[in-house]
Amino acid sequence: MAKRERSGFWVNAAAAVFYPVSWLGKREYRGVEHIPATGGALLVMNHVSHLDPPNDAVFVHRNKRVPRFMAKDALFSVPVFGRMLAGSGGIPVYRGSAVAADSLRAAHAALREGKLVLIYPEGTITKDPAGWPMRARTGAARLALENDVPVIPGARWGTNFIWDGYGKRFRPLPRARVTTALGAPIDLSAYRGKPLTAALLREVTDLMMGRVRDLLAEVREERAPEEFFRPASRERADSAESGS
Repeated sequence: MAKRERSGFWVNAAAAVFYPVSWLGKREYRGVEHIPATGGALLVMNHVSHLDPPNDAVFVHRNKRVPRFMAKDALFSVPVFGRMLAGSGGIPVYRGSAVAADSLRAAHAALREGKLVLIYPEGTITKDPAGWPMRARTGAARLALENDVPVIPGARWGTNFIWDGYGKRFRPLPRARVTTALGAPIDLSAYRGKPLTAALLREVTDLMMGRVRDLLAEVREERAPEEFFRPASRERADSAESGS
């Protein structure tokens, strides 16, 4: 039996908070065999609710790994929670500032140190009206191509029925089923070693999120849309990203 990855005070403190939060839903886990017992790994997931981080943290922790989240830098300023996030190895994501590149540097370091990094490439809760993944940012693709680690797609559905952040609805009862599913690592061998152009990063990003979307379609037992939703704000972000 695989041993649990070593943790510390803040990881244990986060577990004491997150485990009860995760009990708001009836949990169902699929594809847990795809989480490597040791070594660096990049877990790429969709984002539908503010409850996703506690749910996903518990999912990974129950499978004997410690997730290192890439999260908006503002969350690190939230009293208690921010200290817990930083203390458990969270990686702040800065955007539109001189230190934006520090986010990826910290994530690269974590992967090279054998950590499991969990990222939501959409950057925020999806704005797609039907809850499907929207067009994602390309930082996850850069991490995937510059580090020789498994890139694992994941999808989770059901947290949005408990806490709908955009609709400002919190419905803990009746308990909704929250399904978390992982797929086999994505084969990126055809892309490795190539210059990291904006076009290549976009292609790999869409490939990864396409796998996430396929998993979500299986969980929802619905047909996924062929195109990613693109809100106006993301159109502007994509233009800025392509110039970086």
